[in-house]
Amino acid sequence: MMIYKNYVAQIEFDEEADLFHGEVINTRDVITFQGSTVKELKKALRDSIEDYLEFCKKRNEEPERPFSGKFNLRLDPELHRNVFIVARKHGKSLNEWVTEAIRHHLQE
Repeated sequence: MMIYKNYVAQIEFDEEADLFHGEVINTRDVITFQGSTVKELKKALRDSIEDYLEFCKKRNEEPERPFSGKFNLRLDPELHRNVFIVARKHGKSLNEWVTEAIRHHLQE
């Protein structure tokens, strides 16, 4: 993984081409890059993100930013009610309880 301006990239190595390939994974927009050395790869990531930001600016579009920390979750109404009740029993808001549950499962 590599990070530039909060954009997170996943890297893979292609043995046949003898190249590293990277893709930004925390946006829906496609941002890719490649390099044959770590130094080239870092520069290619920076250049790709800067090109993306400049492209958006020229089009007067807001670039997609890495995750804001907010997301909508659709639940069956019964499950929504049950989660709310469990959260209240633990003296937590629904947001606090769900955040803790997610963190717990990420540590498994």
